[in-house]
Amino acid sequence: MTASDLEQFAAWIEELIRRRGFDIDSPRGGGKSRLADEAGVHRAAITRLLQRQSMPDLETTRRLAHVLDVPVRDMLIRSGRLTEDDLPLPQVAEAPPRDAGEGRRLTLEEAAAGLGVPPEQREMFMKVAGQFLPAAPARRAPLAKE
Repeated sequence: MTASDLEQFAAWIEELIRRRGFDIDSPRGGGKSRLADEAGVHRAAITRLLQRQSMPDLETTRRLAHVLDVPVRDMLIRSGRLTEDDLPLPQVAEAPPRDAGEGRRLTLEEAAAGLGVPPEQREMFMKVAGQFLPAAPARRAPLAKE
């Protein structure tokens, strides 16, 4: 990573931070502190980045990406740490016909197959991906009569 990588990344993220409504320009604006709080990182990490002193570590990058609503992939490529070749996008599978299950969600098995997850890794994919699915509404237990 070069000083130029850091400068380009910091300039890009600085503009992104402003567009997301964080006031990082005025000393009392509180934008750096608010961003750090929302991302769950130290304010010093934000300050060092904006002052072009250091690139955030991977966990800080991941947390900033979440708060700034940017894919981690984009953050890593913009930072110069990885290239698009290092993080290729999955090939998009051909869409099923519109009448085949319109309104129906893909199963995790279908998603794994469509994304090209190797068969030996599908069980792990389904366990991990399943954690991000909304839980089915919990059924309320009947209240005991007093």
